[in-house]
Amino acid sequence: MKDKAVLFDRDGVLNVDVDYLYKIEDLQWVEGAREALGYLYQLGYKIFVVTNQSGIARGYYTVEDMNKLHAHMASELEKCGAKVEKFYYCPHHKEGKVAEYTCDCDCRKPKPGMLLQAFAENDLDKEACFLIGDSKRDVEAAEAAGIRGYLFTGGNLLDFVKALL
Repeated sequence: MKDKAVLFDRDGVLNVDVDYLYKIEDLQWVEGAREALGYLYQLGYKIFVVTNQSGIARGYYTVEDMNKLHAHMASELEKCGAKVEKFYYCPHHKEGKVAEYTCDCDCRKPKPGMLLQAFAENDLDKEACFLIGDSKRDVEAAEAAGIRGYLFTGGNLLDFVKALL
């Protein structure tokens, strides 16, 4: 049997959107975010994060810096009963300064590349999956990947998730 899953944008949905977040000490969780992921995990949803990280292409931080933050976030979420299966990220930007990441790619939302990769690597039932993002490009990526996308405009993420279900 295929799994159901929720794919989350990171900045503005799970954490407060500060410009180019990569330092653990700058992480501030969105109200209800950790509880929302714990709630969904208890209901049997697999959890994935799909995040544009153009700060890597721009030279503001490295993949290693971002991975440290993601490991910390995953650890904090586990304390709330949630397991993130994988953080998918797009390090690219066509106006970047780091040559290997300066390109127009298929993974930068609103393109669906990261979502399609999640479906290719995991046994997921698209009908039972959805994405929560805080921008139009997140919802467009979800629709392009063939799943429902929901726009989170702020407030308590747990309340938002419960209203969706």
